[in-house]
Amino acid sequence: MRRITRIATVGVASAALALSATACGGKSSSGGGDNKDPKAAIAYDIGGRGDQSFNDAAFAGLEKAEKDLAIKGTEAEPSEGEGDPDKVQRLTELARAGNNPVIGVGFAYAPAIAEVAPKFPKTTFGLIDDTSKTGKNIANLVFNEEQGSYLAGVAAAKVTKSRTVGFIGGVETPLIKKFEAGFVQGVKDTNKDVNVKVQYLTQPPDFGGFSKPDLGKAAAQGQIDAGADVIYAAAGLAGSGSIEAAAKAKKWAIGVDSDQYNQKGLAAYKEYILTSVTKDVSDSVYNLIKSVKDGKPQSGEVRYGLDKDGVGLATSNPAFTKLTDVTAAVDKAKADITAGKIDVKTAP
Repeated sequence: MRRITRIATVGVASAALALSATACGGKSSSGGGDNKDPKAAIAYDIGGRGDQSFNDAAFAGLEKAEKDLAIKGTEAEPSEGEGDPDKVQRLTELARAGNNPVIGVGFAYAPAIAEVAPKFPKTTFGLIDDTSKTGKNIANLVFNEEQGSYLAGVAAAKVTKSRTVGFIGGVETPLIKKFEAGFVQGVKDTNKDVNVKVQYLTQPPDFGGFSKPDLGKAAAQGQIDAGADVIYAAAGLAGSGSIEAAAKAKKWAIGVDSDQYNQKGLAAYKEYILTSVTKDVSDSVYNLIKSVKDGKPQSGEVRYGLDKDGVGLATSNPAFTKLTDVTAAVDKAKADITAGKIDVKTAP
């Protein structure tokens, strides 16, 4: 298998991105290269690969495409405190290098994709978690996060002994408020007497709440000190800090985006990761790459919901599956949502 090329970027004022595709034999090429071999690229969100969550899920989709579709994959990392011009430069260089599709991992790429996509009409651009910017060659890969979060709320309300649970959002944006809305509704529909403590780590334009584990750890510890015995964080890399705090206090943590029980970087805390709200970011990346390779590129809104298992609740932790009353309540909630009996809110 080919190794995926990883690119670290340091901003628009620095030297232009050097793009290389490294084959098993160790040879590499830079610049535009040839297009005989299909190539695809993902540009990471804040926190980059190694966040044990959102970005890592996107990488899994690219890695699967490399194995199954014989494509060359390229990753591009964000820089600290970067702005839209940095993202424009990154996407432009990835497109010039012949990558197709080029996928922006996260809503922060919306303005940059809107600027770059018209300049490369033969290249498909994937935009994850945003529908505000559209175009003939833009695929908006979006999810019903509120539905998966509702199931997490049901589980949290069933397992809490203190009748206090916590929600931690990385940055207070409309997207993360979908997680909050679904979680709170799921808790209250299950047991109206359970108190939900809500905290956001940062406010836009400060997006550090997605990248700083210490912030998540401190917030979780504060909620635990206030009586919470279940913590659900939608905070990217910062969420790993909340999981650490919960585990050390021997309280339940609920992961997000990927099945965090199975993340190697969180192995020390997995005993206390009750479940995770999953988003099929991996398949969304893979499916877009495959559609381009098949000559039928996706475009417009491509939605992943509970009805198609595009979102859900992980069952990897045996401790969770043993709680049959909890899993039964979750299964019923899932059936009611997919049947239209429960309308999950998208805003608090």
